[in-house]
Parts: sequence; C-alpha cells; structure tokens
Amino acid sequence: MKTCHKLLMLCLPITLALTACQDTQTDAPLPVVDNFIDVYQGINTNDLKKHIKTLASDEFEGRLPTTVGEQKTLDYLVNEFKQLGYQPGNGDSYLQPVELIEMTADPDMTMTIGENSFAYKEGMMASTSREQAKVELKNSELVFVGYGINAPEYDWNDYQGLDVKGKTVVILVNDPGFENPQGDKFQGKTMTYYGRWTYKYEEASRQGAEAAIIVHETKPASYGWTVVANSWSGPQYGLVSKNGNADRVAVEGWLTTEAAQKVFADAGLNFATEKAKAVAGPYNKNLGLDTSVTINNSFKKSISNNVIATLPGSEKPDEHLIFTAHWDHLGKDETKDGDQIYNGAHDNATGTAVALVMAQAYSELNIKPKRSTTFLIVTAEEQGLLGSKYYSEHPIIPLDKTVANINMDAMSVLGKTKDVAVIGMGKSELETYLEKAAKRQGRYLVQEGRPEAGYYYRSDHFSFAKQGVPALYAKGGDEPIDEATAVYRKRTNVIVTGCYHQVCDKFRENWDLSGIQQDAQLLFEVGYDLVSSDDWPKWKATSEFQRK
Repeated sequence: MKTCHKLLMLCLPITLALTACQDTQTDAPLPVVDNFIDVYQGINTNDLKKHIKTLASDEFEGRLPTTVGEQKTLDYLVNEFKQLGYQPGNGDSYLQPVELIEMTADPDMTMTIGENSFAYKEGMMASTSREQAKVELKNSELVFVGYGINAPEYDWNDYQGLDVKGKTVVILVNDPGFENPQGDKFQGKTMTYYGRWTYKYEEASRQGAEAAIIVHETKPASYGWTVVANSWSGPQYGLVSKNGNADRVAVEGWLTTEAAQKVFADAGLNFATEKAKAVAGPYNKNLGLDTSVTINNSFKKSISNNVIATLPGSEKPDEHLIFTAHWDHLGKDETKDGDQIYNGAHDNATGTAVALVMAQAYSELNIKPKRSTTFLIVTAEEQGLLGSKYYSEHPIIPLDKTVANINMDAMSVLGKTKDVAVIGMGKSELETYLEKAAKRQGRYLVQEGRPEAGYYYRSDHFSFAKQGVPALYAKGGDEPIDEATAVYRKRTNVIVTGCYHQVCDKFRENWDLSGIQQDAQLLFEVGYDLVSSDDWPKWKATSEFQRK
C-alpha cells in the first residue's frame, strides 16, 4: 500500500512531492502529478480584482515615484512576493534603486532660425537632457537630414558623408515607410524604431550634432501638436548619468509644420518637395541658415525603486525569463478641485495585478520549471520607461542569461476576445509560443490597431528589445467573444479611453475582468513553455533588433 493519504496529510508539501511520497513496497518516489492545467484554470478574476482595487485605491495616492505612494506600493509588492516564496532578485533585496533627475526648462524662451522667431509651445518646443543650469545654442548651422536614420539593414543612411558636429539637424517624424508603404524599405505603415522621436535624438547624438529638431506632422506622428506642447513642457524626468548626459545633443526640440514651412521657404526651398526627396531615399541638405536658443534649466535628483523577485529554476537557475509591468502612475494634484488622485487603475494596476497572479501560479506548480522565473515591476514608466531603461543598462541578471521578456501594461478591461493583439507583430519567434497558447483558448493572433503609431516602442519591453533581448507585448484584441460582451465593450471603452491619464482612471465594480483573466492565462502558458524548455527564441531577420 502507499503511505500518501489522498489529502496529503501524511506527506510533505506538494512542492517536495518528488522525495516525500514513496511506495512502501519499492521505496521508490511516486511520480509527481503535473498540475499545469489546474494552475492555469486557477488564475481567476477574484485575485485580479483584489490586487487592482488595492493598488488603485486612494490609500496609494496615485503611486507617483519618490512619494509616500511609492513606499506603500513597494511594501505591498514585496510582501506579496515574500508570501509566495520568491527570493529577493537583487542580492538580499527585492529592490533595485533607480536614481532619477527631474529637469524643468523655463518656458520664457524663443528660438530664432534665420529671420524667424518662434515662441515656446506655439511654433516650437525645446529642452535639454544635459544636467546643466543653462544651455545656449548660438548661430548653429542648420542641416536637413531627412528622417535622420542610419539603418544598415535597409541600406539607408541620411548622415552618409555628412559632418554634423556642432550643427543643428532638422528631422522628419516617423520613417519613410509611412509615406511610401509600397516601397521595399522599412515596414510600410508599421513604424520601426527608426521612426520614434527617441531614436532620432539618440542618432543625432551619436553623429555629434549640437542640437536636433523634429518637424511635427500630425498623421505620421499619430498625435497632434498639443500633445508635444504639453508633454515636453513642465518637469521632465531622466536617469542620472555619470557624465551628466554630456553625450546627448545640447538641445532636443520640435517645430510645428507651419514653422518648418517658413524655415524651408527662407532657405529658398519648398518643404513638401524636400520631404518627397527624403522619402525617396537617404537625403541631406544644408539649409544655409543658423539657429539660436537659450534654455534655462532647474533640476533635482531623487531615488525610486524597481521591484525584482525570482523563483529559481530546478536545473538552469542562471537562465531567466523576465516578466515586466510598471507599478507607477501620476500621483496626485493638490491644485485640482474635487478629486485630486490619479489612481491609475487601468494604467497600470491591471498589469501589476497580472504579474502578481502569475507569480502565484508559478509558485503552485508541482513540477518546477528548469529555468528561473523573475518578475520585474518597474518604476517611472510614465516618465519615459526610465525604470526598465535603468534595469536594461544595469542588469542584475546578465542579458545573455535572459531568455526573453514578456510585458504587461494596461490590460484589457473590455471582456473576453476571440483575437489576441500582438503589438509589434512579426518581430520575434516568441509569437510561435503565443500562437500555441492562443489556440488552447480558441483564439488567433492579429496585428495591433494603428501600427503606424509605434506602440511597440512605448512600453517597458522596449528597453529589453533595445539591448537585444526578445520581448513580447500582447493582450486582448478587438473582436468580442459574444454579443453581450460587444455591448458592454462599446459602453466601457468610451470611459476607459476618456480616462487615460485622468483622475477618473479608477477601479469600477462593473468591470468585466474575464478578458484580463484570459490574457493572464495566455501569457502564463507562454512563460511556462519558455522556462520549461532549452530554447532561446530569436528575433526575426526583418526585425531592427538582434541579440548582442
């Protein structure tokens, strides 16, 4: 007979079942029952609801980095991981300190280009990443560099044969594929990283330019000028660097389309004509004008924290799959009348809740995966992916031991769907694992809506992708599972969309969390397959990212 009671009352906990339960006739360990399906089905909306409600409560004060709201959030997350048996991911600590710098440019500035003067927020925006109280651009030579792209894989270099040291480069937004979707360069309407404003400033810095100015156009940018004016004004956050960001261009700016048209006209050129040349192929042209602007800057430094916790693998504990979500939101605004707290329920208490629920699921598996499962809940995503950027540049787990990254951000509260939206579809082999998991749910993969907006480059997985680690971002699509969900979805989506980054982004009791449950199960299986295998997923050959 067997000594194991069916309720395991005479056995050690199930996690030790390989050695705990024996057949009395042979003294051989009984095989451990694979409980993957039970754990998968155990991921439920009640647990999700508990975490979302807590993290998005007024008590957490909107989870702004470096505030009391951060401390309450850290305490909650660390306590949850401890209870689940996860080990500290950073030596003996669950925290990774991230030093932030807050910089505010004085809006009393004017940019002159040739004979034109452009006012702050009206015709131009200008700021600096350099840790300096004053940055001056004096009579800097102006050069149009098309899309400002250096992409060897597309045989495209707008800086070819050009020395821009000490000069100001003027750059088009997005990449050439947007205007020429039928061409054989880039990826048509789907934006590549070369189209993001962040890349354009980075490449201009690598080229040695003194300043970089992007021409704003609403359609290729996917947002209006007011977004630029509001987003680039007021306090701007960055990471503290050893050299004070001295390797960045001194001035990072924007021009409205109308301002750019005036500049090109003063140079004896037509903006539309020059843009067409830039679309057709690598292009640059000296505009024969110069520009000047003075930025007076105030700044202060502070410390925030990423949270990192690990469940060690059974055979290859040094190889890790990293799940990410960001815990931060916008805090509170005490100058507002009435509600002052930006609770951030959808963005991103939902993603953080999914991380905690999946962490619990992995801890309940009878058969421990070969590889380690690590959860990295990062700070300062709302300030420009700063927590994940810091981690990727100062990794605790070596990047060559990081199998992949799976990210959870603003998960769908719109109910179950038949489709799974893959943000940045076609970039890596991780989609093969995702497709397998989707089939279990009777779902299929689709590209996200509006790929020209470049959403793949706007959440924390991107920090890993930039360092060469395959990264996946996927969640519920747009096709509701039934008519009742369609009705609910239409009503709720108006509220969710309207409450983005507003004080009304609160938890609502009438939210249908079954879609988040569905996606949590989906990503749990993707992760399970990765940590249970020896595979190293690769980037697709057409991706702009590759393992370093």
